[in-house]
Amino acid sequence: MPAFSRQEFFQELAEGCLLPTAQQGLEQVWQLLVICLACRLLWRLGLPSYLKHLITVVGGFYSLYLFFELHMVWVVLLSLLCYLILFLCRHSNNRGTFLSVTILIYLLMGELHMMDTATWHKMRGSQMVVAMKAISLAFDLDRGTVPTVPSPVEFMGYIYFVGTVIFGPWISFNSYKEAIESRKLSFAWLLKVCTSWIKCQICLIISNCIAPYLFPYFIPIYGDRLLRKKKKRKNRGSVARWLHAYENAVSFHFSNYFVSYLSETTSTLAGAGFTEDKDNLKWDMTVARPLNVELPRSMVEVVTSWNLPMSRWLNTYVFKSALRLGTFPAILVTYTASALLHGLSFHLGAVLLSLGFITYVEHVLRRRLGTIFSACILSRRCPPDCNHQNKKNIWVYVINMVFSALSIFHLAYLGSLFDSDVDDMDTDEGYVANHTIQKWSELSWASHWVTFGCWVFYRLIR
Repeated sequence: MPAFSRQEFFQELAEGCLLPTAQQGLEQVWQLLVICLACRLLWRLGLPSYLKHLITVVGGFYSLYLFFELHMVWVVLLSLLCYLILFLCRHSNNRGTFLSVTILIYLLMGELHMMDTATWHKMRGSQMVVAMKAISLAFDLDRGTVPTVPSPVEFMGYIYFVGTVIFGPWISFNSYKEAIESRKLSFAWLLKVCTSWIKCQICLIISNCIAPYLFPYFIPIYGDRLLRKKKKRKNRGSVARWLHAYENAVSFHFSNYFVSYLSETTSTLAGAGFTEDKDNLKWDMTVARPLNVELPRSMVEVVTSWNLPMSRWLNTYVFKSALRLGTFPAILVTYTASALLHGLSFHLGAVLLSLGFITYVEHVLRRRLGTIFSACILSRRCPPDCNHQNKKNIWVYVINMVFSALSIFHLAYLGSLFDSDVDDMDTDEGYVANHTIQKWSELSWASHWVTFGCWVFYRLIR
């Protein structure tokens, strides 16, 4: 959207951005929603299990073709390779490790050799979901959570489950089996679908139409001066740079919430995402918690609330497996695994590895301060029956607010890389390393220096 005066901007906003964005969002996914609903209704017919698996495979295949056309063959090859490894290692107790290494090699070869980067990156989300499902199944087989290797049609039904094959989220094999049993249609199910859909559309509109223009138009801190500065990017002051970085971060955050709520919609529509306690059935799938990210208690809370299923997957299958190496090495292994799953993208790798250091330093520093002052100032909220003497003192709230402000500062810094101004660059190769270094240099590497200072302070009081 070109630069307007504030009055012209609001006049143009509805016709030029809000309505087109909502319309395009619906046009891109309506067929997927119909397929999810159709599979849900077919499963209600009491069909044999193998037929239900076949239906979800067909639905998943067609969904992949809608979004990726013939390039979907690379997702299919990955799934076939995963089942081959599971079958060959069916008598081993290290299936999770073998499959993880195989998937890593496949993804690296695909990224570097098998096809062009732009096309590969378009399928990155589906590749990541397939990899997470296969690895979790392999580890569950090793641990006995899943007793036997599924049949080919069961495995493919799980991998291509229509509710998760495009946008995710990751669900376990047992959750998939519960989904195709198809609980009865209910008002609570329909309400969850509609609520998640409305939220995803709101997040898409905020990401595209509001966040990029947050300070010059919606929160005019500097009045028209900031509008003029946005026209002359090279001459921006340090405060304007940080405001622009925060705009980029918010826009990127809400694009993630859009995908999160959309994945809630498709998964719930297809019959997944419920908890059952006796006769009480709750459609309560939660993929992201935006409030915990935008107004965080800590960076630890941010990374867990960003994508709850993926956070749970990383904790269960990566962090706990690597914990024997020590806490900090396990954190590095976890964030490295997340970076590799997201693809060979320098800016994503830089952000994720930076998050690893930031969250670790924050965690140990707040734990140490909590011990010294016997106060509820840890990275995670304390349970009501914790042993801390100081729980609701004013200074406890102040310290927690300082760390919350520090988390928002880190988020703005990390989010500065996701700049719409570089969309016209060579996006086939993602954000180049020079762009990452340039953006963080403009902000004086502030977040890294603050993290280093917090680590030094922690070592002094340890």
